[in-house]
Amino acid sequence: MIARFAARRAATLAVTLFVASVAIYGALFLAPGDPATLLVGGGKPPSPHLLAEIHRQYHLDDPFWQSYWRWLTGIAHGDAGQSLSYHDSVARLLADRAGNTLFLIAYATVLIVVAGVALGAVAGLRGGWADTAVTVVTTTLMAVPVFVSSVLLIWWMSVRLAWFPAYGSGAGLTGRLEHLTLPAVALAVSWLAYVAQVTRSAVRAEAASEHVQTARGRGLPDRLVVRKHILRNASGPIVSVSGVAVAGLIASCSIVEQAFGVNGIGALLVQSAAKQDLAVVQAVALLTVVAFAVVNTAVDLATSALDHRIPLGGDV
Repeated sequence: MIARFAARRAATLAVTLFVASVAIYGALFLAPGDPATLLVGGGKPPSPHLLAEIHRQYHLDDPFWQSYWRWLTGIAHGDAGQSLSYHDSVARLLADRAGNTLFLIAYATVLIVVAGVALGAVAGLRGGWADTAVTVVTTTLMAVPVFVSSVLLIWWMSVRLAWFPAYGSGAGLTGRLEHLTLPAVALAVSWLAYVAQVTRSAVRAEAASEHVQTARGRGLPDRLVVRKHILRNASGPIVSVSGVAVAGLIASCSIVEQAFGVNGIGALLVQSAAKQDLAVVQAVALLTVVAFAVVNTAVDLATSALDHRIPLGGDV
């Protein structure tokens, strides 16, 4: 059952990535005018010699499917073309910035999972004032956009209190932790609140279920009931929403990296779009879709493995 479900998810992932890659590469040819002018970017009209060189380098005179396949296989082999605005290979630009983005996303993920699950579990298990406080705080945080939390954290934690630097990525583990704490908090805060809300609802639903009442009626220790019957059965929706949060971080990191001056892939995407460097934009867009789809597929598999009550691929 699990193997068949995984095969279906893998096939869906492959189709999704194929369609996304066609759309991303095809956008180059949907815009009016010569596609080479988009690859050149900038505001000045390119020279005919440069346009001819771009046509040759990117095989723009070949049939669409032939040039698309050459682009896709090049990316699969680590060759995403050349950036004309940065005068460097796209692969090297991504490799130089990938570490900062991965560290930032991993840092924010830890904050979301640890703090979000802890707050939601406390609210769901204790009830009373703890439930009310967590609900009020998380509801407020869910309404705060990423760019607003970024500005507030810079003003409060960096300018007013001078606890953390407000700009840059840092060097080494200690330097990265110091420089990326505020970006990670800004990136995680709304998703942390969302995970806490879902965890609270899942824990409360399991705590009120019949099998939990039966376990408590048999005199089992409350700690054992919470660990084996409540948290274990609530893990399905918690893992699922945590995976959605991680996928959301991939889409939101460009805002945070730009606000805090983090030299990451998200900031590269924003800067390349402003410079109309389409070769970089295409590679980053495809990389984002791949990461998003892989995370969602992994979460589906993990959720199904943890919660056997979830139908696998529609089987009952």
